[in-house]
Amino acid sequence: MKRKLSLLLVLCLAACLLVGCGTKTPPATGGDNKPAEEAKPVELVVFAAASMTETLNKVGELYKAVAPNVKLVFTFDSSGTLKTQIEEGATCDIFISAAQKAMNQLDIKADKEVNTKGLDFVLKDSRFNFLENKVALAVPEGNPKKINSYEDLKKGLTEGTIKLAMGNSDVPVGQYTIKILKFLELDEEAIAKAGNITYGSNAKEVTTQVSEATVDCGIIYQTDAFSAKLKVVDTATKEMCGQVIYPAAIMKNSANVEAAKAFLEFLRTPEAAAVFEAVGFSPVK
Repeated sequence: MKRKLSLLLVLCLAACLLVGCGTKTPPATGGDNKPAEEAKPVELVVFAAASMTETLNKVGELYKAVAPNVKLVFTFDSSGTLKTQIEEGATCDIFISAAQKAMNQLDIKADKEVNTKGLDFVLKDSRFNFLENKVALAVPEGNPKKINSYEDLKKGLTEGTIKLAMGNSDVPVGQYTIKILKFLELDEEAIAKAGNITYGSNAKEVTTQVSEATVDCGIIYQTDAFSAKLKVVDTATKEMCGQVIYPAAIMKNSANVEAAKAFLEFLRTPEAAAVFEAVGFSPVK
């Protein structure tokens, strides 16, 4: 009997050892059977037109769930200012402009009449037309001067009875406005000398002037008017100022090309598109 008990004890111990060896958890592996590693932290610098401030910040929050290792660092300003900063050596992985001109001035493939310096900052095959916006005529709360169209704007500026806020000539929103004034056969210089035009260094500054009612109306992007809860009374047609296309591209000196590609791909997802379309952006047709 004692021999049988001893034998059973040995068998039980052996079984325990076998079970213990067989249940060891294997190390986590990647697709190539190597131990999986957490994605390395990446800081992605994005230069974008000031009119994208609210939307890109919202999209950036969404992207945290997709790529928690990526820290997005946004710089918002007029496209012309951002273009100059890139030209002067500022660190930038992605540039999103509010007009083709600023991007063309950095793209070696662009017309030499635009890229007069022969600058070559745009990474090959990374550029694409991202979004379309509208150039809007917006008014302060209550619309005191009862401006309801670009024709009303023309009449008021001709008579000298209203004050308009617009962007400087070196920023896209100002360049679009200059085209609109020419289409309306208005003399911008004469109207400005008469004190009926004020200027802003980007779309946000013009928007602020309208919001604070220091002017009777302003020409800004439709998206800025939405974000500022301003009333849009009219939008410019393609014939008046052309299409307002926002190009995006990765910069050649980016140290994070793959991360930049991934973020640009995310910007084209339905989840991101919903954020842009909610404020008035639309896909480029």
